[in-house]
Amino acid sequence: MKHVIVYKEAGRYAGWPANYGIWNWGDEIVTGFTLGFHSVDGGFHFRDKDRPFTTMQSRSMDGGLTWDTAQAPLSAPGDVAICADEHMNLSLGPVHSRSNPPESFNKTIHFLNPDFAMLMGRTGLRKGCESYFFVTYDRCLTWQGPYSFPMFGELGIAARTDIIKDRSDTHRAKLFLSSTKPDGDEGRVFCAETQNGGRSFKFISWIRETPEGFDIMPSSLKLPSGRLTTALRCRSSDNNRGWIDLMYSDDEAVSWSQLSKPVANTGVGGNPPAMLRLSDGRICLIYGYRDEGSGVRYVVSEDEGETWGEEIILRQDAGNHDIGYPRVIERADGNLVAVYYHNDVADGERYIAATIWKP
Repeated sequence: MKHVIVYKEAGRYAGWPANYGIWNWGDEIVTGFTLGFHSVDGGFHFRDKDRPFTTMQSRSMDGGLTWDTAQAPLSAPGDVAICADEHMNLSLGPVHSRSNPPESFNKTIHFLNPDFAMLMGRTGLRKGCESYFFVTYDRCLTWQGPYSFPMFGELGIAARTDIIKDRSDTHRAKLFLSSTKPDGDEGRVFCAETQNGGRSFKFISWIRETPEGFDIMPSSLKLPSGRLTTALRCRSSDNNRGWIDLMYSDDEAVSWSQLSKPVANTGVGGNPPAMLRLSDGRICLIYGYRDEGSGVRYVVSEDEGETWGEEIILRQDAGNHDIGYPRVIERADGNLVAVYYHNDVADGERYIAATIWKP
């Protein structure tokens, strides 16, 4: 097992890769994250809310051993970082009143293009939040967008990248999105689908319409049997307990039931899952742990998510809870590369790290 630094700079706050995504083409890996400034007065997250945030992009050409980082080649609405509105003391207004507002999408997405990637963003978490997306066909060297997502009749849509492509139809994909609950607070998860390359999106179903506390930040798979599974970041209504549930559908997302609880405790505030099916058929789920011994952990299932082994600690050396939000890929050699944010001491800068290991 090897831990490497993707991006670290004194006085800065680099965080939340799960809000962006990770994509790979062999040993070429690309991920995104938010970059701001560190402040011990920032609350739960030690960030300076009075200074700007920027969307960053890191690329590795050697399977995650070394990384080059630069500002992401895209312009988000308002020219601020994607998925960072709630972390800034700015009054940006509705997304279509901002500079560089999202456009209606009048092209056609080719999901099966070998160099394709899709990146989803949002303007907030609660009532009034809106979402948009970008696409690339050159391995994230350039991004097209932003393009608007519909509101699906909801009070707010808070999208983060989670897609299942239809391997038989380049214009078809299922998207798993977070929305507000009827009271305007976050959140619950639903499945939508496009059958025409993004020209329209259709609501299919709620994963769980009335969750306790919230369900957000899904991580989804389609198994060889055709079963759909999605792991949910769950949190209690008092914000004191986080866990991860695994849901499944055997009818192409029309209805959902709970399959298992892969992780019973992710700590105070919780942390999102990053789930993938390994080349040997096992399912691996990585997450940040935000209690004493904060760091990054994972669990493995050998029966397609019905049961899970004991959690395995990748690292527990963080200075405090402000860590995690992983994304993960599998290399051709069977090693995994998980990217997440981390800190060494509680009042120190937050940085992007990667762990490379074979589960």
